[in-house]
Amino acid sequence: MIIFPYRDDNPTRSFPIVNWLLILTNIWVFFAWQLPLGVEEKAVYFSSFGFIPSTFFSQFSNFSFQNSAWEWSTIFTSMFSHGGIFHLLGNLLFLYLYGDNMEEALGKIWYLIFYLSCGILAAFAQALTNPESQIPMVGASGAISGVIGGYILLYPKANVRVFYWIIFFIGTLYVPAYIVLGFWLVQQVIAFPSSMESAGGVAIAAHLGGFISGFFLTPFLKKSNIKLFQTGNTKAFSRYR
Repeated sequence: MIIFPYRDDNPTRSFPIVNWLLILTNIWVFFAWQLPLGVEEKAVYFSSFGFIPSTFFSQFSNFSFQNSAWEWSTIFTSMFSHGGIFHLLGNLLFLYLYGDNMEEALGKIWYLIFYLSCGILAAFAQALTNPESQIPMVGASGAISGVIGGYILLYPKANVRVFYWIIFFIGTLYVPAYIVLGFWLVQQVIAFPSSMESAGGVAIAAHLGGFISGFFLTPFLKKSNIKLFQTGNTKAFSRYR
């Protein structure tokens, strides 16, 4: 079974320049800095630019300005680094689908602040679940989970075009965002206990922390004329041809 969201019915009136800059920055970092690295060099890269909870918290017991500045910077460098091409493309698909509307709803400056804030809070959420972890965390998914949290609050009935392939049945369908993103959220909640037991893998706590951050920050940062729980522009569950 394949279910693949690829577009929404939620147009924007202005070009989402900040969202595209975020997308292009992630692409540039991966292809210009990460892809050329060998196996050992990649390990050095992740240990240097990934967010590592144990080393981050160690700055408070052995403080130096230089070390502290570096540890805080890894929160941001980790947001723009990825573990592989599919990790990158999966994250950027969600950012492409939902980030443009969030940028328009918040405004360009506030959207950038919102995105980075969700990434920071997502990193803290992951770190606090296992503060002694020495595994580098990389990826934009924490920040993008915040975008998802804001989107589902503002546009729950916006319809997402979903490609499906179930055995012999292939086609596209409009599905409300609250179902598409709600399904994603349920997956994260179900996966959370097992992620706590494993030494590495997907940073589910960061996803949940980012989502919660975006959900609660959005009402305070959105433009005053933007309403919560807006309706969609197409008929739900209709086929797209």
